[in-house]
Amino acid sequence: MVDEHFGHCEYFTVFGIKDGAIASEKRVDSPNGCGCKSDIASALAKDGVTLMLAGNMGEGAVRVLKANGIDAVRGASGQARAVVESWLAGNVADSGVGCVEHGGHDCSHQ
Repeated sequence: MVDEHFGHCEYFTVFGIKDGAIASEKRVDSPNGCGCKSDIASALAKDGVTLMLAGNMGEGAVRVLKANGIDAVRGASGQARAVVESWLAGNVADSGVGCVEHGGHDCSHQ
């Protein structure tokens, strides 16, 4: 399931896309701490990730992902594979809404 917040994810599912369809799937464990303060963006970028479909995240996390060549699409929910398939079909767009305060700290001002 897509976590409601990027920084709370226990792990990320990385889908490889080929010819407009899911070609592979693997799990990448999340480091401890907030997503925007961890090295997950660089780790995912090294793994070839260029797009993050997420429930929600602060602007700091969006900036960290972007700095690593990863575009963020917020507002996704449901089973991860189904969300990716919906995105491939053109049915998922960025909500444009980010969180400001979460988990006792603010990642929006990184």
